[in-house]
Amino acid sequence: MQPDQHDLPPATQGDPAADSPPPPEAPATVDEQLRAAELKAAEHHDAWLRAKAEADNIRKRAQDDVAKAHKFGIERFATDLLAVRDSLEAALAAENATAENMRSGVELTLRQLEAAFDRHQLREINPAGEKFDPHRHQAISMLPSEKEPNTVINVLQKGYSLHDRVIRPALVTVAKPKDA
Repeated sequence: MQPDQHDLPPATQGDPAADSPPPPEAPATVDEQLRAAELKAAEHHDAWLRAKAEADNIRKRAQDDVAKAHKFGIERFATDLLAVRDSLEAALAAENATAENMRSGVELTLRQLEAAFDRHQLREINPAGEKFDPHRHQAISMLPSEKEPNTVINVLQKGYSLHDRVIRPALVTVAKPKDA
């Protein structure tokens, strides 16, 4: 619905210029233009300084976070190992411990240690009977054997991996190929 001519204010009735934008202001003097440009430049400089300071703060916080992660990254693992240490100390403090009691205590402590390893994805590498893998095993010697060549026949020391990364390879003896 369009407004009637008498619904419009008297200044706009029948005036075609009422719908157009107001006329531009008179051109500013060079000094006024310079001042406006300087104000705008100062605003941009201030915004740039603030953005630079914020970026520096973010970088410093990130460096702090990385340093703390390196420093305290094993805190949960260390906390889990404290229970193992407490069990070992309790076993040593026992006055009249029998060999059977000591054995059951050591077995319980070993289960605590294994549980801590599992919680932190520290896995045992025990490759007895497996094919030799130089990425996970370290061969100490090769011995003649009835087993297939390059098969692990003896594990001298178990290896360990942390999140699928070998942190200690298993020390193994490998079956020697049969001479023809």
